[in-house]
Amino acid sequence: MKFLHWDMSAGSDNVIEVELDKQANVLLMDDINFSSYRNGRSYRYYGGLAKQSPVTLVPPHSGHWHVVVNLGGYAGSVRASCSMA
Repeated sequence: MKFLHWDMSAGSDNVIEVELDKQANVLLMDDINFSSYRNGRSYRYYGGLAKQSPVTLVPPHSGHWHVVVNLGGYAGSVRASCSMA
């Protein structure tokens, strides 16, 4: 499984912005769900398929968060950047 990954500490007063060069899945997960994602188990996330860039995400609470960008198993590659305001 190929994906781009950023981890950060953020809370509901932060906005995470992800810039994409093409359509892709943009997922925001906590530590437990990111571990499940990496191990092929069921997981929960915020976000989803992004058809336009930039994508903005707001964490529901303070904590350690993982931002993942992937193509959902389709061939190809995506370029992305991630920042927090």
